[in-house]
Amino acid sequence: MHLRLLPLMLALCAGAAQADLLKDPQWQAWLDAGKTAELVRAAQARAKALPDDDQAAVALALAAVDDNDAARLEASLPALQACADKRPQAICSYALGRVYGQQAMTASVFKMPGLASKTKDYFVKAVEQDPLLFEARSALAQFYLIAPGFAGGSAAKARALAAEARQPEQARLVRFLVAAQDKDWSGAERELAGVKAGEDRTLQRELRNGWMRLGAELVEQKSFAKARAVFEAVQRDHPQHAAGPYGLARVALETQQPDEALRLLERCRTLEGADRYPLDHRVGQALLAKGDKAGARAALERFVQNRRAGPRNLEDAKKLLASLA
Repeated sequence: MHLRLLPLMLALCAGAAQADLLKDPQWQAWLDAGKTAELVRAAQARAKALPDDDQAAVALALAAVDDNDAARLEASLPALQACADKRPQAICSYALGRVYGQQAMTASVFKMPGLASKTKDYFVKAVEQDPLLFEARSALAQFYLIAPGFAGGSAAKARALAAEARQPEQARLVRFLVAAQDKDWSGAERELAGVKAGEDRTLQRELRNGWMRLGAELVEQKSFAKARAVFEAVQRDHPQHAAGPYGLARVALETQQPDEALRLLERCRTLEGADRYPLDHRVGQALLAKGDKAGARAALERFVQNRRAGPRNLEDAKKLLASLA
């Protein structure tokens, strides 16, 4: 695998695993929902009043990662580094890994390997500082699974992270990542089915994201009935979240039901986490399937301006726009 894919995939996967890194429940809710404007305003106000506040530093860094804002990413580093050097704690090491991973996405071929190395080193440090911080363990496991060997990748090290996890549910979720990377989808499903998240919001979110990843793979395999069952279960377990309806909209699109897809996508916009899904890309696909070229073009043009647009969705959206030109 080309090394340039490493930080890109790492940023995408780690972004999905965010949990209660922020002590203020409102801040965490904004982070989870992708409402970064509100989070940035609050964190900037606290940082102005308390320049050494580590929670503000972490919040501003993770918001910059979420928004893929190069200037803000760079600006977040001094406060995070001060935290890591003077008041060492896992959340600051983890946030540094996230920032360096995001920067590596757009770095030159000369700078990118060094940034990828820093990404790994800070995730390793975060796991050492707090073995129970699942975000760090998950991110480091994904690094090991995605990186080529010369860059530090190692499936054996990822498996070791699962074996060393102190909580059985965390171990299962890391083993899911290993199985998914190996394309052992039956094994991946077994690991997910064994997770008992209870009231742990970290595990709930990670489990939901795991089922969404499995459902997406079933869509790719054209196993639409199985995919629909997975997404319906996600919708049942997380009725206020956009994940389930988004997955069902994908199935509707693939089974030539554009009207149903549009209904589900509009419902997504009213639910938690909607900003994290490529809704306008899917709306564009659905409208194009209905023959509404003007509407499809408008939706796709909105999507390509979205800084959170994932590379695969962005590539497809640009191709569709080119076909409409």
